[in-house]
Amino acid sequence: MHEVASARGDDRPVTVLISNELVGLYKELFGRGPTRARTAFAGPDVLVCTLENSLTPAEKSMVEMGELQRLRDVRLFFQHAREKDFRDTIERITGRQVRAFVSGMDVREDVAAEVFYLVPERR
Repeated sequence: MHEVASARGDDRPVTVLISNELVGLYKELFGRGPTRARTAFAGPDVLVCTLENSLTPAEKSMVEMGELQRLRDVRLFFQHAREKDFRDTIERITGRQVRAFVSGMDVREDVAAEVFYLVPERR
C-alpha cells in the first residue's frame, strides 16, 4: 500500500531502506549509528522513524551529569543543520516530497524519533 520502488531498484521494503539509510546518516553525523531502527507509515502521508541506542560515550556522560537539555539542544542542532540530508533521503527512497520534518529525542532512554510529513499524493 505505502511501498514505493526505490530509485536504486532495491527489492527491500521502503521502510527498511529508510531505517538503514538513517542509521548511516546518524553514524556520519554523530560518529555512532543506532543499534535499533524501525520506520513505519502513520497514515498515508506520515513516516515515523524510531532510532534507539545512538548516544556516544561522551553523550552518555552528559546524561549522567544531568545535562539532558544541553544534550537535546546539541543533538537537535546537528540534526537540523543536516536537515536537507534527512529530507533528501526520504524523498529519494519514497519518490515523494517531504512537506515537514520534526526531530526529537528522549535522551534518558536514548530513543530518537524522526517524523516526516509527506505531500499528499493526488488521487
